[in-house]
Amino acid sequence: MDSVIVVKDVAKTFRTPLRKRKVVAVRSVSFEVQRGEIFGFLGPNGAGKTTTIKMLVGLTRPSAGTISVLGGSPFDAGVRARFGFLPEQPYFYDYLKPTELLDVFGCLFGMGRAERRRRVLELLDMVGLGQAKDRAIRKFSKGMQQRLGIAQALLNDPEIVILDEPMSGLDPIGRREVTDLIAGLKARGRTVFFSSHILADVERLCDRVVVLDRGVMRASGRLSELLVEGRDEREVVLRAAQGAPSGLPLADSVSELGGGLWRVRCKAEVLDGLLSAALGKGYSVVSVAERRMTLEELVMSVTGRQGGQV
Repeated sequence: MDSVIVVKDVAKTFRTPLRKRKVVAVRSVSFEVQRGEIFGFLGPNGAGKTTTIKMLVGLTRPSAGTISVLGGSPFDAGVRARFGFLPEQPYFYDYLKPTELLDVFGCLFGMGRAERRRRVLELLDMVGLGQAKDRAIRKFSKGMQQRLGIAQALLNDPEIVILDEPMSGLDPIGRREVTDLIAGLKARGRTVFFSSHILADVERLCDRVVVLDRGVMRASGRLSELLVEGRDEREVVLRAAQGAPSGLPLADSVSELGGGLWRVRCKAEVLDGLLSAALGKGYSVVSVAERRMTLEELVMSVTGRQGGQV
C-alpha cells in the first residue's frame, strides 16, 4: 500500500527556559499511515502527541529520526500545500467574519476570487456554520470556533487532513457531525490522521491506531488485531426477578445494568454450564455475546493508567 506518512525512529528533546534541563518529549517513535485510511493517535495528556503532530506538519524539527509526508519533507512548501491541519487550540482574528477569515486563507493558497467564494460557502455549510457566516468570530462558542477550524483545514481540498483533538468543545450532536465528516473524507479517498481523548469516536472511525505514553509507543496496529484480548470470554445478560443472580460459581464477574438486568462474564468453555445453572434457578437469558476488549481497556492496559486518566 501507499504510505503517505512515514515516521522512523523520531525523537524530540527540549531544554527548559531557565535551568536548561533536558526534557525528552518523544522517544524513537516509528509508524506509517496508508493512503485513504483513518489513523488514530492516542495517549494521555503529556504523552507527546501534540509534539509529534507539530513535527508532522513542519512546525518543529525532530531531534533524531526522519519524517516523510507525501514522499517529501513536511518543511517543504509544496508538501504543506497538499495537507490540511487543525491545531488543538486554533486562534483566529475574532473581529473578522468566518467568510472573511477563510477568504484570507484562500488567498494564501493562491485561490482565485470565484473559487474562494464557492469553496468558503461550501465548507461553512458542511461544518454547520452556514447560518453564522456573517457573524463576528468573537461571538462564536468554543464549539463553533472548532467547526471553523475544521473548515480552514479543508479549504485547500487536502490529500491528508491532520486534526489535533477535533472533537474538543463539541456537544454530542457536534461530535456526531464531525465524525460523519471524517468518515465522508475517507469515502472521498482522503487520508485522516487525528488525535482524540474520546476513545469511542476513535474506535468507531479508525482503521489503525498508535498509543503513545510518556513519549514512547505502547501499541500500534489495526484495531481488529489489537482488540483481540477477551475473545475467549462470553458476556451473558440475565433477567433476575429479585436481587443479583446468585449461586453461579462459573461466573467471573456480575454487574448490574438496571431494570432487573445483570451482566455476567465467564470463560467460553463454561458457558453451557453457566446457562444451565442460571435457567435452573429461574433466571431468564436475555442475550449471549462474545466479549470484545474495548479501546479504552486497551489504552488503560498498555499505559498502566486507571480510569479517567486518559
